[in-house]
Amino acid sequence: MENITASEVAGLGVGTLLLCATFAAPKVDAFISASQRSSLGLCKKCGNLKMIACSKCKGVGLVKGGPFGFNIDDDLYQLLGGGLKMQSIECTKCRAKGHFRCPDCSEIAGDDLSRTM
Repeated sequence: MENITASEVAGLGVGTLLLCATFAAPKVDAFISASQRSSLGLCKKCGNLKMIACSKCKGVGLVKGGPFGFNIDDDLYQLLGGGLKMQSIECTKCRAKGHFRCPDCSEIAGDDLSRTM
């Protein structure tokens, strides 16, 4: 570490900044979309869709089998038009539906229904 140039230090700094931005991007996106929904008078969580995508299967209902749940070769194979090489299993969190009822909207809708009856 005694012969590090200024450009190497700058490259390390830029790389660190990009890595932090990559990890923070979903949180920033969620914050911005929630503020846009609230300014439009929509539900902050689902935007009046009354459903939220499952976080485990990303709304698909299937989870890829394997040690880490993804395989770069399989993703590229599917992208190029091939079929599924890796076995997919049903998501246990959402019971293969891919979504959940929004806790904010479903409570409001349930209250509205009980008031009208």
